Amino acid sequence: MVRPPLTPEDRERGARLGALLREARGTRSMAEIAVASGVSVDALRKIEAGRVPTPALFTVAALSTALGLSLDALVSEVQPPPAPADRQVS
Repeated sequence: MVRPPLTPEDRERGARLGALLREARGTRSMAEIAVASGVSVDALRKIEAGRVPTPALFTVAALSTALGLSLDALVSEVQPPPAPADRQVS
């Protein structure tokens, strides 16, 4: 299966995710969060830097748990609101 190329929106969403995770980590070290989440330090570094704009769901879930973040709240912060649908009345 060929993976479609990432869009600019995908990359922006990845950058927002990385910034939120970095902010939530605060003064805790990457190693501390890596151990707590089971995600490697290298993977965490790449996600926080936005170099992995579409990490796997289970990776994001593990990081959010280790950081004490609600996965729903994290998604709502990262995902832009849907564009309003045009309603046509017949």
